[in-house]
Amino acid sequence: MGAPAPESGPRLTPEARSALEPVIEMLSRESSSPSSVTDPALAWSVHVADSLSGLEFDELASAGAICDVGSGAGFPGLVLAAMLPAARVDLVEGTGRKCEFIERAAAAGGIGNARAVHARAEDWAVGEGREAYDAVTARAVGRLSTLAELASPLLRKGGGMLAWKGRRDPDEEAELARAASELAVEVGEVRWVGPYAGSRNRHLHLIRKVGPTPAGLPRRAGMAKKRPRGSI
Repeated sequence: MGAPAPESGPRLTPEARSALEPVIEMLSRESSSPSSVTDPALAWSVHVADSLSGLEFDELASAGAICDVGSGAGFPGLVLAAMLPAARVDLVEGTGRKCEFIERAAAAGGIGNARAVHARAEDWAVGEGREAYDAVTARAVGRLSTLAELASPLLRKGGGMLAWKGRRDPDEEAELARAASELAVEVGEVRWVGPYAGSRNRHLHLIRKVGPTPAGLPRRAGMAKKRPRGSI
């Protein structure tokens, strides 16, 4: 089944649609699919249209190097790679089974600019991934301050991180604001995503890298989640 057309916002190119069709087929066909959404029609909305919404931000649409943190079944990373063939997209995933699925899905769709990276974001940020990206994405991974801490050492100065979140949480946003300066980031725009994305109360949060990576980042794997910066 083909992708439903969104009411507004970015639309799939014919090339991207063709690349993503075998990916959606894999989600529905494999018993060990890393996504709980396996119905093809629903997957086009919940995964693909939701991922597309990030391209409303120029910081992501114009990026030449993108890191998708905690990529899971490959979203939004595979969609971004299919839509931005000139960009390099690394999908960083700590679970081997999910990483293997991403590799096979990218191969099935001929998405040659997507690379699965089996690593924790914190570990990737001390080596090849350090300050290597124009944009970082994270979808349903954690609190905003945690995501900003994971993204900061991956981003070049001037780069942006886009976080897919649900209903806005004033306490969570205040926590991010308190943590921003020590993470060398600033809080950017928050946009509501229309219902075509298949998710109620979806909001996209932009976080910008405004300085060099502070000393001490990244912390040991798991610490950003266990002890979020800005928490009181």
